[in-house]
Amino acid sequence: MAGKFQFFLLAFFCAFILKAQTAKQIIPGEIWKDNTGTHINAHGGGVLYHDGVYYWYGEHKIAGKIGNTAQVGVGCYSSNDLYNWKNEGIALKVNDTDSLNDIAKGCVLERPKVIYNAKTKKFVMWFHLELKGKGYLAARSGVAVSDHPTGPFIFLKSFRPNAGYWPVNVQPCHKKPVSPDVKNSYCGGKGCLPAPVDSVNILGRDFKGGQMARDMNLFVDDDGSAYHIYSSEENSTLHISKLTDDYQSYSGNYFRVFPGRYMEGATLFKRNGKYYIIASDCTGWDPNAARSAVADEIFGTWTELGNPAVGKDSELTFHSQSTFVLQVQGKKDSYIFMGDRWTPDNPIDGRYVWLPIVFEGDAPKLYWKDVWNL
Repeated sequence: MAGKFQFFLLAFFCAFILKAQTAKQIIPGEIWKDNTGTHINAHGGGVLYHDGVYYWYGEHKIAGKIGNTAQVGVGCYSSNDLYNWKNEGIALKVNDTDSLNDIAKGCVLERPKVIYNAKTKKFVMWFHLELKGKGYLAARSGVAVSDHPTGPFIFLKSFRPNAGYWPVNVQPCHKKPVSPDVKNSYCGGKGCLPAPVDSVNILGRDFKGGQMARDMNLFVDDDGSAYHIYSSEENSTLHISKLTDDYQSYSGNYFRVFPGRYMEGATLFKRNGKYYIIASDCTGWDPNAARSAVADEIFGTWTELGNPAVGKDSELTFHSQSTFVLQVQGKKDSYIFMGDRWTPDNPIDGRYVWLPIVFEGDAPKLYWKDVWNL
């Protein structure tokens, strides 16, 4: 009897030691379990730091190809250390009673991000929205708000950005009459346009109804101004839009970046007074070589810096796609690249690739690590 007790005590001790070890490291590409022992379900997400706690929001997936549509909503997890995550439940639920609602069950709700407005004391969520049964033709932005970081978030509206406004760097060609040969919709992917984007003038085509908005991110600058960055103009061009003071609408002040470069999964962050973008090529669910860029002003001249990934599988960004860059609080010059490994045949099995960003001069670099910690 004593021998059995000693055996179980030893097993418990070993399990405790193992848990202590795994709870203090990040293992990219593996299954990450929450406090319930379940794989974290927060795909295409982003992290908000508020009052000493990190909140991770992401797409809640289910098994099978139907999981590529929103069947549940946006999940939320909380953590004090970025290693151990507590499941806080569904922060934003899809509408399962009204099939005509903008966020009806079965819509496409992607890349949710949340920022906190210190003036209104509201948590504001933005996401890329495609209306149920419409494929990827809607290209809308959705907005929801909450009084608490874990929700529940209340859906407010969805719309196309900046209807009736020209970007600050508009060109004369955009204000010319749009040819009747320009289609109302293309396939929304790389190579879909019959000619360079400015000669086709997708910007002019969508001036009245609002610009297209797909893969997206949010960024709050040092002065409290918030910006929305998204793939627009049939995914050919990035737009950076300044939001209103309450973070719930567009201000009409926006900037076109990299026309014709077809960038998706764009992230926007700041370091030492410079602005950075890490994004991907436009190849659907398939991974590709990432891009990076730097600028001295958010509405300024952006210079591409090439693929930030270095080494084996860097041409596939280690089989992942960018979704967010997280600045670690309390650690100088500490930034984390957050990426997703998409599995469209069974999206609930998608894995997360988090890697530390190393700066070489002004250029962000990503090196693969099997295991790492802060």
